[in-house]
Amino acid sequence: MSISAAFVLLAAFFWGLSGGIGGVLISDGWDPLVVSFYRGTIGLVFVGAWLALHPQDNGLKDPWLWFWSVLAGIGIAGNFTFYFMSIDHGSIAVAATLMYTAPVFVYLISFALKLEPPTLLKWIAVALVTAGIVLLTEVYDIDGGSVTRVAVGAGLLAALSYTLFIFGLKRAALHGSPQATLSIAFAILAVLLAWPADNSQLLTALTTSDWPLFVALGVLGAGLSFVFYVVGLKNTAPAIAAVVAMVEPVTASLFSVVVLTERLTLLQTFGMALILLTVTALSVHSSNGKQASE
Repeated sequence: MSISAAFVLLAAFFWGLSGGIGGVLISDGWDPLVVSFYRGTIGLVFVGAWLALHPQDNGLKDPWLWFWSVLAGIGIAGNFTFYFMSIDHGSIAVAATLMYTAPVFVYLISFALKLEPPTLLKWIAVALVTAGIVLLTEVYDIDGGSVTRVAVGAGLLAALSYTLFIFGLKRAALHGSPQATLSIAFAILAVLLAWPADNSQLLTALTTSDWPLFVALGVLGAGLSFVFYVVGLKNTAPAIAAVVAMVEPVTASLFSVVVLTERLTLLQTFGMALILLTVTALSVHSSNGKQASE
């Protein structure tokens, strides 16, 4: 494995751990908005220091850097918030897996806007992911109730937000440095989440005994992980990045089972595997198709 691919792997691993850490904080009674705010704000301190130490060629005078970075910040804010909301109302394993349905949403939007022609293979992939979601969320079990509608909806919105911030980061990279892009994005996140978050919890978090968990969440889940991701993605093929990124839901699921003693049924585990394998195959196929057309 190349160094670039290893960076993407570390980013996905840290994102998976951050889901587990966030789950611990939420189970301790912390509001998902507060958890998301500190994850992004501590990440802002981290990348802001990087920008201060390496200010050269930052592109901060380019309006397009600001436009795409702000868009990425909105996506990151939505992703963090909806992801932790899904954990709060469901489980870490379900939230992490639903977030990786993002490529399917991209295809459906592309089909609707006629940006990309639908093929039998793509429709089969959409059908398989849909089947995986049904099994994972147990929507067929009316009396089950193990996964709420809020958990499913928030998980899918996290996927849409994930698509938005990845697109924004990729476009912003054309106009400025990674540290400048991430500094703007995390600053936007802090502004967006500071107002709706519980003000009393925002202040209490500064002196709580859970503060080490908040620091770990911010450093691993926003600071180091995003730095590794944007640096590693530069020299990593999209197909490889897509496969390597699957470490996140696997790590999150293992954390939830080992540390939080969450349990998945056999059908839920099969549904999770179906989603991850299909999304991976879809991403690899898409990447190979683009390379062949070039």
